[in-house]
Amino acid sequence: MRADVRQVTEGTYLVHGHHTNWVILKDGDAVTLIDTGYPGDRQGLLESLARVGGSPEAVTAVLITHAHNDHLGSAEHLRATYGTPVHLHPAEVPHARRDFLQQATIADVVRNAWRPGVLPWAAHVVRVGGTEHHPVTAPEPFPAEGALDLPGRPVPVHTPGHTDGHCVYHLPEAGIVVSGDALVTGHATSRIKGPQLLPDFFHHERTRAVASLELIAALDGDLLLPGHGPLHRGPVRAAAEQAGARASGNRRTGP
Repeated sequence: MRADVRQVTEGTYLVHGHHTNWVILKDGDAVTLIDTGYPGDRQGLLESLARVGGSPEAVTAVLITHAHNDHLGSAEHLRATYGTPVHLHPAEVPHARRDFLQQATIADVVRNAWRPGVLPWAAHVVRVGGTEHHPVTAPEPFPAEGALDLPGRPVPVHTPGHTDGHCVYHLPEAGIVVSGDALVTGHATSRIKGPQLLPDFFHHERTRAVASLELIAALDGDLLLPGHGPLHRGPVRAAAEQAGARASGNRRTGP
């Protein structure tokens, strides 16, 4: 499967891989990469860089929304092969090293096997390397507060809940929020479309994940680039509020 590269604005690209997304921010020849897909997305990741006129050598830094395997897949490869720094929120740095793991377990999947789409999704995860061990040997916290001096000038915003150190990235000048898994627009295990939270079993702390929607709602923007699902056009505040309303109305945890 080839990665599906969609230009969002000048220099900003949303790329759909194997049921997960990453974002390319390009300024001249330099690139910021936000997330890296599954390990099995590596070829698609490299092809997506080439399709926008970039290359692995041009990646100034990799920014990670959170250290789950479907977002961290090729981060260590880029760091070890090209010397690319990998930056995360300080609370997520030990997660990327795999000092601990805040991720849905096999037991979680079994308990939720009744949900439509969960078993096919789980089989897919195995096929694309989602259960492999790919820690980042030397992850780094963000080098500064506020806007980072990187292509796109992304601003990390701490949105805990999905994991302790989950961050979204705000591009104020472009009116874009790169939301990772704090706010998605679709998923293989969900039968609804549009802004939503992932099913509960994916979140380390659901209550904090719901509360973080208010932090996203406070960001100025009208383009949402999620970790899963298609681009969403419309006020980010309204998208976060819709996801919050859906989360409040859907607490079913078993058949």
